[in-house]
Amino acid sequence: MSFEEAHNVSDAMQALTYDRETDPWENSTGLRKTEVEKPRIDETSDYHDRSQVLIKPIMTGFCGSDRGIWFRSAFKDMIFKSLERDKKSSRVIGHELLGRVVELGTDAKRQYGLEVGDVVTTESHIPCGVCYQCRIGDTHVCADDKIIGISEDGCFAELVKLPAKNLWRTDITKIRPEVAAIQEPFGNAVHACTKVNLRGKRVAIVGCGTIGLFAVAVARAMGANYIIGVEPMESHAEMARRLGADVVLRPQLQNGSKDKPHKSDPELTERIRKLTDGVGVDVALEMSGVNSSVNNAIHAVRRGGDVILFGLKSGDAVIENFDRLIVDGISLHSVIGRRIFETWHITRHLLESRDPNIHDLIWEVILKRGEGTMFDFREYDAGDFQKAITTYPKVVIRY
Repeated sequence: MSFEEAHNVSDAMQALTYDRETDPWENSTGLRKTEVEKPRIDETSDYHDRSQVLIKPIMTGFCGSDRGIWFRSAFKDMIFKSLERDKKSSRVIGHELLGRVVELGTDAKRQYGLEVGDVVTTESHIPCGVCYQCRIGDTHVCADDKIIGISEDGCFAELVKLPAKNLWRTDITKIRPEVAAIQEPFGNAVHACTKVNLRGKRVAIVGCGTIGLFAVAVARAMGANYIIGVEPMESHAEMARRLGADVVLRPQLQNGSKDKPHKSDPELTERIRKLTDGVGVDVALEMSGVNSSVNNAIHAVRRGGDVILFGLKSGDAVIENFDRLIVDGISLHSVIGRRIFETWHITRHLLESRDPNIHDLIWEVILKRGEGTMFDFREYDAGDFQKAITTYPKVVIRY
């Protein structure tokens, strides 16, 4: 092997990527395991590297956003615009990370106290720090943020380069690595459940996908008095019950009616009213983004109640009986990401605590103790992986 060949080998690594040239968005699915250039820290050529960190992943979580990229249903514009900006054809995907610091810039060590060997996870949104929102503390809605694994190269790789300001130290003697790897999406549920006070409240969680399931456990920990889950899939409904839902209802109109996909389910509303003394829930968390589900959440709450909107679907939506929102004094709250780093502190406390034991519930109920939900990066097979991400609410990759 020549010196040039040896140098090229040492500068390469394996990663799960989307490539716009080899996989046209409109007629492809999945992620390819390909060889890409290793990220590196070089302060002499780029002063920004003083605050950057190289991390070797231990485990990474596969998110609903990643599923949207896998099936080409979300984030095309953000990925393509960022690739144009970077003059590249491929993007390393992934943003749910647990890893170990292997190299860092001088400012990353001096300002943030990071050391080689530290175990960290990461906030997936990289705020600019200078826009109006950032200057007043609303960094989670930064006007010019970048998202790891979408507009910046992500963590489904043998090495990832991230800004020190995004990293969050994690004690894996208190949070097992499989759970620590998914703190970021768990934080979504924490943010949703802390938008309003849930203590002593009757709560409906409409849509018990991954984040909805997390929300069931968090709402119980936050002191919710009675939790109603709304979920069409029996496997997810059973998980919601195990995580703390008092009852789980199945909507009859799962996607509205044929001619009115936004239509709410009046029978579901009636069942929720009967469970709440004819009043309705105090708080409804809408976690799916389906238009009919949004209307179900609005109809489920009492006069003066709160609707937390987390589920996301692109395009327009129809709100039924819009006047009721005003006349009944119903408040809508939208939630995106996590409050940086307020939500992370709450997340840490909830996962490190064993009373209530959300940590073990996630491992046993959502991750099924690793049975079918854990994949080795070195043995990645797209077919097997797709089967898993369409079967289980959460899948974790080991490195």
